[in-house]
Amino acid sequence: MTEYAYLLKVAIALIAIVNPIGCLPIFISATSGWSKAERAKTASTVAITVMIVLGVSAFFGDLILDFFGITIPSFQVGGGILLLLISISMMHGKQSATRQTPEEAQDLSEREVIAIVPLSIPLLAGPGAISSMILTAQQHPGFWGHVSLMLPIALIALFIWGLLQLADGITHYLGRIGINIVTRLMGLILAAMSVEFIAHGLEGLFPKLFG
Repeated sequence: MTEYAYLLKVAIALIAIVNPIGCLPIFISATSGWSKAERAKTASTVAITVMIVLGVSAFFGDLILDFFGITIPSFQVGGGILLLLISISMMHGKQSATRQTPEEAQDLSEREVIAIVPLSIPLLAGPGAISSMILTAQQHPGFWGHVSLMLPIALIALFIWGLLQLADGITHYLGRIGINIVTRLMGLILAAMSVEFIAHGLEGLFPKLFG
């Protein structure tokens, strides 16, 4: 697999995990009554925040694992299970409970910084996306390997920005059923990716069984 093909695979996986289309109704609801300029500014803030969070995860995720003494295979299995749970929730047409609890949603809805919390974190750049970036960074070691991951991250941020700019039109065109269909498809892709993470992790934890 060429470098560009692999980076494209990373970008597709991120789209499935982040699922910006599934967050469109939440964005519209959170910015209800806002002017077009205010929504555009919020969309830019959300995209930039997601890019920063995922970029930090790619560059410093391995240091965090080392600090807590977590091995890469263990994190692959744990992160894969988390992604699998999120994908199962998505395939049922739901937002995963690992992203946000009802209590958090109620409290955060009254804050002025909704562009960062909860729209960026944890709805878009949630535990699943962060885990995925840390795992992907392990497969792209070294400074320049991590730098290359900024390309799919930047593409995802640009994709999010464009979708949120067109939030009203897209939501009206797709409707609730259309958004649920897209969410289920993204969940299916994410499920396949999570199984791959778990398989690699188990191979690292039990090399004799897979030797």
